[in-house]
Amino acid sequence: MLTLTGKKVYLRALEPEDLDFVHKIENTESFWEVSSTQTPYSKFLIRQYLENAHRDIYDIRQLRLVISTKRHRSVGLIDVYDLEPKDRRAAIGILIADNKDRKKGYGSESLALLCDYCFKHLGLHQVYANVGAENRDSRRVFENNGFRKVGLKKDWTLFNGEFKDEFLYQLINNVH
Repeated sequence: MLTLTGKKVYLRALEPEDLDFVHKIENTESFWEVSSTQTPYSKFLIRQYLENAHRDIYDIRQLRLVISTKRHRSVGLIDVYDLEPKDRRAAIGILIADNKDRKKGYGSESLALLCDYCFKHLGLHQVYANVGAENRDSRRVFENNGFRKVGLKKDWTLFNGEFKDEFLYQLINNVH
């Protein structure tokens, strides 16, 4: 699994032991804007999700991985979702859970590792991300990893009674 191992972090499959970590992330209201969540998740539902996390990416069209430091501390989650095998594309989402773990390169390295995995192992032609226009840190992570801003979706998301713009970022693998 060297493709998913970097200098600072490695990406790993979800384990039953991740229940509390995922539960905390899914129920942190400040993350709901970026995850399009509107209601809390019970531990029961997350446990069911973890029990099915082993299913094939082509079957469920998504893959969620835990971002872990070299000292085996979970710092975030990174997802491949909306996989379209015919068009060879998928969306990517990333979250570093704690402010103290941000701006340390974990997100950027995780994104690079996942893109490499998507191109080499899943055979994707492109990956894309939807990033809130106000989320400068996330935009910078994608831009620093070669993603190009290709579109603006005006008033795209409604959060706390306010419509917000969202940018569409793309990274196309030009190696055929």
